[in-house]
Amino acid sequence: MYLVHGWGGWGLQLAAFVPALVADRFRVVAYDAPSHGDSAPGPEGPGRSTLLEIADAFQAVVDAEGPAYGVIAHSLGAAAITHALKCGSQAERVVFVAAAVDFAETLDQLQGVFRFGPRTRSSFLYRFSRRFGPMESFEVAGVIGDLAGRRELPALLAIHDRSDRETHYEGSVRVASVWPGAVVELTDGLGHRRILRDAAVAEAAHRHLSADRAAASEPPEPQERMLG
Repeated sequence: MYLVHGWGGWGLQLAAFVPALVADRFRVVAYDAPSHGDSAPGPEGPGRSTLLEIADAFQAVVDAEGPAYGVIAHSLGAAAITHALKCGSQAERVVFVAAAVDFAETLDQLQGVFRFGPRTRSSFLYRFSRRFGPMESFEVAGVIGDLAGRRELPALLAIHDRSDRETHYEGSVRVASVWPGAVVELTDGLGHRRILRDAAVAEAAHRHLSADRAAASEPPEPQERMLG
């Protein structure tokens, strides 16, 4: 089981999810992405990183630690896991918590905070596309909509708080609408980070991640048969 933090985060931000998973005999791996937490800088240099680097870091950890049965990803970590899935990563079950799903939405928020104008925005978008391609190509619902037509996707539980000011819950709803079989659970009053420490959220994630194990342990349904 892998715990994937978001932008500016660190692995043990997701520590509240660990006890129930360990008690259920899952092996849990948490790590800090390049230039985050205790990790050294990656190719982007000190204090810098990108979604692509975070996605590559996830795959590198999986290559070192073993296949990912399940993943819990917070904020930008959800976008990074989506990109990793696009690039061939595999998992059986995934939990997105307060997922960041649209860079254009993030840019809107930055523009509101820093009050830069259309010329600065246009320049940023040009530089972004020159390096990474069109910003819309990273929009999670679009990536998943394309992937869903080509391969089976992990079972998704998307948890999001209605009062989250950093990533809007509508984004998780939009992603779930194109992710076959996805389930959305909405909370109230937890915001973007406190949601990681909420016991009910941790329990919901555990139920989702252990669902196959629980089903396998249930006694078989009684069956009728003819005796002749």
